Amino acid sequence: MVCEAGLPARKHALIVDDSRAQRMIFAQHLQGWGYETTEAASGVDALALCRGTHFDLVLSDWMMPGMNGLQFCRAFRALRNKKYSYFILLTSKNDKNAVAEGLNVGADDFLSKPVSTMELRARISAGERLLDMEREVRKALQQLQNVHDALERDLQQARKLQHALIRDRFRDYGSSHLSLLLQSSGHVGGDLVGTFRISASRIAVYSIDVSGHGVAAAMLSARISALFAEGAQSQNIALTHDPHKGEVSACAPEHVAARMNELMLSEMETETYLTLAYADLNLATGQATIVQAGHPHPAVQRKCGKVEFVGAGGLPVGLIPQASYSSFDVILAPGDRLFLYSDGITECCDGHDREFGQDRLGRMMENLADTYGLDFLDSLKWQLGRWSGKDEFSDDVSGAIFEFHDYAPEHAVGVHMPDP
Repeated sequence: MVCEAGLPARKHALIVDDSRAQRMIFAQHLQGWGYETTEAASGVDALALCRGTHFDLVLSDWMMPGMNGLQFCRAFRALRNKKYSYFILLTSKNDKNAVAEGLNVGADDFLSKPVSTMELRARISAGERLLDMEREVRKALQQLQNVHDALERDLQQARKLQHALIRDRFRDYGSSHLSLLLQSSGHVGGDLVGTFRISASRIAVYSIDVSGHGVAAAMLSARISALFAEGAQSQNIALTHDPHKGEVSACAPEHVAARMNELMLSEMETETYLTLAYADLNLATGQATIVQAGHPHPAVQRKCGKVEFVGAGGLPVGLIPQASYSSFDVILAPGDRLFLYSDGITECCDGHDREFGQDRLGRMMENLADTYGLDFLDSLKWQLGRWSGKDEFSDDVSGAIFEFHDYAPEHAVGVHMPDP
């Protein structure tokens, strides 16, 4: 503790005794040992002083009229001051039960009357060592709190940046709609959903789940998102650009998974892997060509409300060199929709560790057959929260629902992205 002039601040002691002579004796000793002293003639007066002033040391007689030393000590500790005070009880009682009672109410030490000056100095020195350690701990805790607060601010900003990767949760393609959901289990997570245009009549939709949670997973998902950047055709891993002809062509979905697998194993140098569902959607024909790489089975909901889960699983991305992937086709008719989602949905557990599961997801989609777009995703999130019984999910939750309303004219597909 340092005062404004740069000199060590004087410690402050409170002396509580109904004997004025005793208070004067103790005050003389403590002032000689570098303490500023304050005196109180009763426990009631002392407690009033303690409500507005911090004392490093409290020296209190046990036997006093009205509120005795034991009662004062109990009431003093009940104030729960931010800084610790070393409390010494002065007593003529020597039985163990009395000592135990004093310790139980918050006393740190005892001195038997008549008090030896040398013993008093030794007990106070012991208390000073404890207070010095307490101050060092408090200082370290404050430093940790400052670090925590700074990290909290950074994570809040990182959460905003991660959610900014989904620039628009809703896209209107005229004859079709696409809606996106992303909710991290913590500040940031490893799930990623998105879309980009392949051609005038084709779009790609992807759902990715990076293994693990937190900052590492979020950083990898951010890097992965750059691989599917819209408008950066030369950098998009799913597109092939011919600089001589000025033409851009799309890689088959299975080749997209293979290229990502090679990239993660050869360049990213991480032990993390990811699962992927990637769909190449033709807005003019309703054909969806999909690769499933360790991701949950995509759900196709027909116009009648019936739900089909498609795909055969496949290997995750980033685990096995030269892993082989295959794609499959789904034909969407007007009124059908395709749902790509992470396992944070199907593996969401209730209070009895029961998973939400694929079957329950299918039934929920059937119940929400007449709910569309963002309303559907918000209803899904509400159902998951009700199932888990928690305000925060234990895993990242994400999904992309593509709703095919009608066949778009070939080469005449626009896109409108209103605010959700």
